[in-house]
Amino acid sequence: MMNYNKINNLLGWFCAIVATLVYAITAERTASWWDCGEFIASAYKMQIVHQPGAPLFLMIQNVFSNLAMGDKTEIAFWMNIGSAVCSGLTIMFLFWTITALGRKLFIGKADLSVAVGENEMLRIMGAGLVGALGYAFTDTFWYSAVESEVYAMSSLCTAIVFWGILKWEV
Repeated sequence: MMNYNKINNLLGWFCAIVATLVYAITAERTASWWDCGEFIASAYKMQIVHQPGAPLFLMIQNVFSNLAMGDKTEIAFWMNIGSAVCSGLTIMFLFWTITALGRKLFIGKADLSVAVGENEMLRIMGAGLVGALGYAFTDTFWYSAVESEVYAMSSLCTAIVFWGILKWEV
């Protein structure tokens, strides 16, 4: 019998790595032609952006701006990589959310310590992979993943909260 939790964790991280690598390869090299420039400049200088503001986004993006090692021509790229990382982690939590819902579907309200059969595990993990990686490569999500905008981090926060709700219920 295969260990459900181990496979679930490994495939979740696999989804995150695949998505993050694809996003990093396709990340914008500079700023896009809308609010991204404002967010990049504000995060780099730790200033205030237009309302409603995004303090957590600015602090985390400032950390990624430091990866430019002082080269101001690379700051925008590294902040775009920050969005790619947040989006990749979003895909990981989406995978875990899908598998948690799939496991509840197959086991029901019974004790979740019940072993999942190989057929059920294949269905649950397959649904998680198809759902998470399918969403990873949708047009709108991919665009938010490759530019320094608040949407990638907002998606990550939403994914963590929703996954946390499912973990708490169990």
